[in-house]
Amino acid sequence: MDSVLKVQNLSASYRKNKVLKDVNFELKPGTMTSIVGPNGAGKSTLLKVILELHPSISGNVLFNGANYKKSKSKIGYVPQRGSVDWDFPTNALDVVLMGLYGQIGWFKWPNKKHKKTALEALKEMGMEKYADRQISQLSGGQQQRVFLARALVQNADLYFLDEPLAGVDAMTERAIMDTLKILKKQGKTVMVVHHDLQTVEEYFDHVLMINRTIMAHGRTEDVFTKENIMKTYGGTLRWIGEKAI
Repeated sequence: MDSVLKVQNLSASYRKNKVLKDVNFELKPGTMTSIVGPNGAGKSTLLKVILELHPSISGNVLFNGANYKKSKSKIGYVPQRGSVDWDFPTNALDVVLMGLYGQIGWFKWPNKKHKKTALEALKEMGMEKYADRQISQLSGGQQQRVFLARALVQNADLYFLDEPLAGVDAMTERAIMDTLKILKKQGKTVMVVHHDLQTVEEYFDHVLMINRTIMAHGRTEDVFTKENIMKTYGGTLRWIGEKAI
């Protein structure tokens, strides 16, 4: 299978501090990959550089052989909750409709078809009854569901999510993972910054382990080993039996 995403020799920095160095990997279609690594390893930065939200120093990123500008209509992105202005005066339905602006156009009003599509996405995430609720009045888990609904309406081929499970309740975690598994079954490709090493094997079929550069990447059953975890995290982990915490 051809790669849906190819990252070649990618490097990036914040000010003079290099946070990514010579990152190389490829994603195949229909896979679900977790990005794991210690704090400051460059996990979120990697997504931002891939999506041209942060500049690179060097390297190339190709989506099905094309650059981001030509491919962005087929890319969905759910940012970290902490990076969103939740006090912005808008409701859940309007947030989801933002995912359709590529179809609607920035200076046009959404029609009934657009609103129906957005409501269906909210319903899929169990949030249809909150359509008129201001996003600032939603819980953290509800906000995360709304942003995933916004990504869903894009009908993308490739989805990037930055710690979508951080700080959410167990019910929301199950709802998010069930949705991502459905996307995978549909042949979509999903890449998730993830923080809980204990659920990597349960949730993801591939894992990318990073600490400023790629430490290991491949099928979870092959590369998610104690040796690679220790190489990636160094002495920042404690172990209970065979589990890292």
